[in-house]
Amino acid sequence: MRITLSDRDRRFIACFEDETGATARDCLVFEEEGGDRVVFLVAAGEMGQAVGPNGRRVEAVEETLGRSVELVENADRPEAFVANTLAPAAVKHVTISEQGDRIAYAEVPEQDRGAAIGRDGRNIETARRLAARHHDIDDVQLA
Repeated sequence: MRITLSDRDRRFIACFEDETGATARDCLVFEEEGGDRVVFLVAAGEMGQAVGPNGRRVEAVEETLGRSVELVENADRPEAFVANTLAPAAVKHVTISEQGDRIAYAEVPEQDRGAAIGRDGRNIETARRLAARHHDIDDVQLA
């Protein structure tokens, strides 16, 4: 699937890669009440590089951009991808339904549902947007 990035998105990705040395595959920018945030999709296996010792690299990106930064690790399989987008919630299992719309059902323990949904639904919305952009998934729902 081909992702279209704005000039701002490309600048943010360049900043992220310069600060961390990790590869960003995509970024989503959210302008929200209480502070703007940027979610970077980090290449599989490069999350440690992106975060850095004691989180210093990601903190440097936050300082440079003046925004909160969140990271999601990429995955080839859509089930693993959806599970990664819902972290830090512990996702037990993801099933992709192909009947009609393509829907990912993520099985999350009751105690982790709040983390999967996030404040004002922002975590599940991030998961939905990334899953649509990278795996043609129409919706992500918690099971």
